[in-house]
Amino acid sequence: MADQPLWTIDEVVSATGGHLKGEVTQVLNGVAIDSRAITAGGIFVAIKGERTDGHEYAANALKAGAGVAIVSRPDSAMRDAGPVLVVEDALAALEALGRAARARSTAHIIAVTGSVGKTTTKDALKVALTSCGETHASVSSFNNQWGVPLTLARFARTAEFGVFEVGMNHAGEIETLIDMVRPHTAIITAIAESHLGHFASLTDIARAKAEIFTGVVADGVAIINHDTEFYGLLRDAAGDQGITDVRSFGESDGSDIALKRVTLHDTCSSVTADVRGQEVTYKLGAAGKHVVVNSLAVLAACEAAGADLAKCALALANITPPSGRGVRHSLSVDGLHVTVIDESYNANPASMRAALDMLGASQPSGRGRRIAVLGDMLELGDHSDRLHGELVEPLQSARVDQVFACGPAMNALWEKLPGAARGAYAASSQDLIAPLLEAIQADDIIMVKGSLGSRMAPVVEAITKQYGGTSGG
Repeated sequence: MADQPLWTIDEVVSATGGHLKGEVTQVLNGVAIDSRAITAGGIFVAIKGERTDGHEYAANALKAGAGVAIVSRPDSAMRDAGPVLVVEDALAALEALGRAARARSTAHIIAVTGSVGKTTTKDALKVALTSCGETHASVSSFNNQWGVPLTLARFARTAEFGVFEVGMNHAGEIETLIDMVRPHTAIITAIAESHLGHFASLTDIARAKAEIFTGVVADGVAIINHDTEFYGLLRDAAGDQGITDVRSFGESDGSDIALKRVTLHDTCSSVTADVRGQEVTYKLGAAGKHVVVNSLAVLAACEAAGADLAKCALALANITPPSGRGVRHSLSVDGLHVTVIDESYNANPASMRAALDMLGASQPSGRGRRIAVLGDMLELGDHSDRLHGELVEPLQSARVDQVFACGPAMNALWEKLPGAARGAYAASSQDLIAPLLEAIQADDIIMVKGSLGSRMAPVVEAITKQYGGTSGG
């Protein structure tokens, strides 16, 4: 029922084992760990992070309307501002809330992991399943040690479907998180060199991703990319956890959910797939071959969840790229038109190749050029120089006319680029902005990508500021 609260204070006390000081008078309809995100009646959890301590903001959160603050170190300012629930460890209390929300839920739960495509797949699942019933999903990339329990703690008891993104950069992390989620269906999108600096090999990354199967409930389903060289390893890992229903997706022969036909466009794709013997034709509202392949996993999970496959496929026309993951900006000032593809959120070799493929599929008008603006791919360890240098081939395959690169790691690519393809190189993204803006010409299509730490988002902001307002294109 819509009038059911997210939590009652008795449920919160029972789940966390905390001691309540003060009286809770509001309906508790939210959970936050950022005081700026508090809404009336929200539960504020004072987590201590690497750079900030939520206890410093608990009093402000209560003054801003929080119904209760969960803290481990109460003080007079907090108690004067509102009710506090005192626990031994705030993060452990958040995890306990998450587990309690999962325990009471009757929803079909889907968990998504993979080296690339987690967030876009999770977002597409939310769009598809919402066409069939109330769906709860992780926001943004809430896939780590605080994002997963926070998403669970926000899980409405009325939801029919739940979609959770689970990430990692070290072995053992997924196993801890998936024990909280306990999905009915688990998806692995792909295995790639993301976080390779923390692992000895791609095989070790595959084994770490396979930890998702340790949390799958009895009679659950594993959905695995059939195109990856690690399909056999992942299938066997699912079997080792007692999962007998393993479904594959991809382009390769033998895929249970198979791509049959696709037409790629600048901003969308038309797809025909075989979903275990049922032909489904649909439009995807986002561009890119990688999005097409992951949409097969979406349909596989929707079918496993018992959702109406036709409705789910139809809804995929409404998906949009998440911020920094392929959003297109059509810009115009004084008659000069340019297109920016914003891929600035993050990067690894696989996602970089996918973004370059998408740039290659984009057709400039007039005398426009394809321009790639690339920042460092981080966490690649001793493999960094090789993996950056290997981008020369996908750049050439995408018919990229000019490359603008920044960061120490990207120097390995810059050294291998032919002279005609060299736009400019700089030590930082900030230093790259001026030569890039000076070089842009009418009808250029500019793709900007790099790891979050390489700070490529300001490059996108500088271009949009220079060339006026944006419109989805």
